[in-house]
Amino acid sequence: MTVAHPIAHAWLSTGGTGAQNYDEFADDAEITDIIAANPSSALAIEMPHRAPESVGASFVDSLPAAVERFAAAQRSGRYAPAEEVAALYRITSPAGDAAYGLWCMVDTDQISTSAAEPGLVIRNEDVFIEKVRERVALAEAVQALLSPVLLLQTGRGEELHAALARAAAGAGAPAVTDLDPAGRTHEVWGLGPGATRDELLKLAGGGELVVADGNHRSLAAQTAGFARFLAVVTTPESVAIQPYNRLVRDVDVQILRERLPQAVPLVDPTVPAAGGTIHLYTREGSWAVSLERDPDAPVVDNLDHALVERVLFRDVLDLDPGDKRITYVGGDYPAQWLRGEVDAGRADLAVLVAPVTVDEFVAVNLARDKMPRKSTWFTPKARAGLVVAALAG
Repeated sequence: MTVAHPIAHAWLSTGGTGAQNYDEFADDAEITDIIAANPSSALAIEMPHRAPESVGASFVDSLPAAVERFAAAQRSGRYAPAEEVAALYRITSPAGDAAYGLWCMVDTDQISTSAAEPGLVIRNEDVFIEKVRERVALAEAVQALLSPVLLLQTGRGEELHAALARAAAGAGAPAVTDLDPAGRTHEVWGLGPGATRDELLKLAGGGELVVADGNHRSLAAQTAGFARFLAVVTTPESVAIQPYNRLVRDVDVQILRERLPQAVPLVDPTVPAAGGTIHLYTREGSWAVSLERDPDAPVVDNLDHALVERVLFRDVLDLDPGDKRITYVGGDYPAQWLRGEVDAGRADLAVLVAPVTVDEFVAVNLARDKMPRKSTWFTPKARAGLVVAALAG
């Protein structure tokens, strides 16, 4: 049995459409700049209200423009149609390290969010429901899925990694090559019906799959009632977990010292090398803070990200973790960038948190608990707009 299937009606990029996923940005202005520089970018479809000509319009009001942009990309040859394909995926770093994945469709009814819910696809993180609604509206408008859910194959990861590497080595010229801002090269090969495609699909869908990126996209598929969702199934050997930090604006940082007596002044705040301590940066000063753990609590409740939500945001700053004043900043943005946002007055507080370890991530998933929202920044990420799945069929 496999829960991974070919894409019945696909569009493979011919170039110029690749983009970071819509939720990888700390600043909306970056999205507008990328679309202005490359109107063919998938971001122009996925974030139509951030296109230069639509700034100020709502997401819903901008959906007709997204539909037209996707149709125009098809007409101009930016996408080539393909039937019943899976897509071989290789990402190569500037240092030459290779990560692998398989673009395919995965059964939505296999998504499990608790131990009581059967399924081979484990979604392990809280989400923002507004983002889910936007993803549903976009998919229904354009009748296609442009961004994949990144799934980590935990049961047959080593076999899958070896098979993907072999297939890529003998695949010839890729259908598309794309370069991301970090200098990684993304290559895609379409695989039609045949032994190679079927073997890779069997390995990709033959064990438990953990959602590493795309929790909102997977829930959107459920919410919309889609039978399957677009995914890239990758391997543990292909990914790493980077820090996921926070910026907070419009708060009184003076109360930090009053309500965090354990705070220790810090000269050079950066991302902590290991869990147990967080670093806080403000224009008034910087501190290292150890948040008390409960030895009797589940692993997830003692993660730094959970303690930040519970202790720092709720107890100290009186903020709900979903408050719009909090910006969740992924590992592509270094500590220096976050400090610069505070120095420039665009935020009042930077919260620097050590990355979750692989052992912690696995322990939480085995317990079928949910990770705190925005706590795992997996790299490298799959690029949007390289493989598109049509909803029809």
